[in-house]
Amino acid sequence: MLLSLGVRDIILIDQLDLAFRPGLNVLTGETGAGKSILLDALGFALGHRGRADLVRSGADLGEVVAEFDVRGNKVVANVLIEAGLPADEDSLLIRRTNTRDGRKTAWVNDRRCSGEVLRRLSSALVEIHGQHDDRGLLDPKGHRDLVDDYADSAPLLEETRNCWTTLAKAQRALRDARIKLEEARQDEEFLRHAIIELDALDPQRGEDAELDITRRQMQAAGRLREDIARADAAIGPQGAEGPLNDALRWVEGAAAALDGLADPSVAALERILAELSDAQSGIGGLLDSLDFDPLELERIEERLFAIRGLARKHGVLADDLARFAQEMRTRLADIDSGADQIADLEDALKSAQRAYDAAARALHTHRVAAAQRLDRAMAAELSPLKMERAVFATEITDGPATAEGTDIVMFTVATNPGAPSGPINKIASGGELSRFLLALKVCLTTRADSLTMIFDEIDRGVGGATADAVGRRLSSIADKAQVLVVTHSPQVAARGGHHWRIAKSVTNGVTTTDVTPLDMDDRVDEIARMLSGDRVTDEARAAARTLLND
Repeated sequence: MLLSLGVRDIILIDQLDLAFRPGLNVLTGETGAGKSILLDALGFALGHRGRADLVRSGADLGEVVAEFDVRGNKVVANVLIEAGLPADEDSLLIRRTNTRDGRKTAWVNDRRCSGEVLRRLSSALVEIHGQHDDRGLLDPKGHRDLVDDYADSAPLLEETRNCWTTLAKAQRALRDARIKLEEARQDEEFLRHAIIELDALDPQRGEDAELDITRRQMQAAGRLREDIARADAAIGPQGAEGPLNDALRWVEGAAAALDGLADPSVAALERILAELSDAQSGIGGLLDSLDFDPLELERIEERLFAIRGLARKHGVLADDLARFAQEMRTRLADIDSGADQIADLEDALKSAQRAYDAAARALHTHRVAAAQRLDRAMAAELSPLKMERAVFATEITDGPATAEGTDIVMFTVATNPGAPSGPINKIASGGELSRFLLALKVCLTTRADSLTMIFDEIDRGVGGATADAVGRRLSSIADKAQVLVVTHSPQVAARGGHHWRIAKSVTNGVTTTDVTPLDMDDRVDEIARMLSGDRVTDEARAAARTLLND
């Protein structure tokens, strides 16, 4: 409940302190007196952006202070706890300032806070119904949301949205898989031919380098063997070995006649022949090691050239052919298994569709039941508003599937018996719209006992008995909730438990708005003014007393 509102230097208000009470609080005044300024000030305190010219002319800072009784309001307590603000107090004090250059600062219980926190608190503290906010009720695009709020459909909505997300993912997965399979099938013939080639050659990682080294060695061996063979011939029997053996034989034949003088020469020749034999043995080993099969060289060259040719064909390095071959096999396997994958994805899509359909049906059933309750509640609300013959109906029809289900919701009315029903924004007249709006506001506000409900000229377009009916209904609502009403209707004003008059005055060329609490005599004069205009007559006062005493 709103306990008090303090306003300093806001628009036309210089300084104002109001203490509100439980029940029906009415604010009246002539057109242009500034009745809506109070609502603008309260909205600013609750985090609304506010008008560009919010600060009063000549002032540097505008301020609004609002105090609320929040005992038992768990929503407010939760918001305060989440924001790290004191939440153990029975009252809530909000102060917000605005400088001339537009800088805004807010405090909650003397602690700085953001505008977002104020707006979250606002939804738990007040519900303001302005002169033009019926557009939301008249716009069919918002009717489904209103019914969902009324029905508390949040859990079913969340389930439907989750199923919709899963369904959308399943649809995308199937679509992408089909596109991928179609693209892959365009390369299927190439893949199969490439795999046959690669499998036939079966290139191994590092094989290219090994074959190249072996080939170079074999090519070099052919040239080296020729030189080694010449060396072997040079020291063999037909070369150095023959003359050395002849020399040893000749020296040994002369050794007996030389009395030992030839012995060193014989020994040296023997050593030379022994070393020559070792050289022959080594050269023979070299010849054996350099011996190779020309056909093997040809085979190695053919495989090396085949590997390199295949690498060039596929645009990869020779060492990457094995990996490339595995990639080709994987792509072909994907094609071969694509049909099975598509079948699995189709099954997943069917399952997701069934889950979404079930969630949407459950949500639809929940909405239909809520719509029936709303229609009954509206019938009960319209009767005391002198519209007992009007029929309000919440129509739910099939629409395209969305994350919020498959329902199209529209509020329809028939204002007279036998008259055709139609959308509320096309059938109801101005005065009827006001009463439909009031009834809807009452029915759709499910937390009225914890909210301060504010109505800004909800009675526009009606008068006489109808205005009296609106006043009586507002008074009835105020029996269990605090209600603030800005009104031009004397019938509504007379129903108020507390009454303030808003007036505009000019002093020294400065225009200000003042709000004055009225006692019973003042109320008689104010309601008489509302009945008769500027010239208040005794007859108007008598009529005012009648309204107040009714």
